[in-house]
Amino acid sequence: MNFKTATDDLGLPASELAEAFGLQPQTIRQMRLAPDSISFRNPPDGWQKVVARLAKERGKKLKALIDAMERS
Repeated sequence: MNFKTATDDLGLPASELAEAFGLQPQTIRQMRLAPDSISFRNPPDGWQKVVARLAKERGKKLKALIDAMERS
């Protein structure tokens, strides 16, 4: 899976991804471009671990929402 697909699936805006990676939102947007684009930037080494952590955090929040909605 590539960076764009993974971050699409994660569903977080560039600003939140940028904060997690310690980068600017524009840099995140450039990393999500097609690799043949002149403005494309490679994602940082180890990006998979950061996305996995963010997915786990988001999953916990979504699970809490599911539980709350099912109780109401």
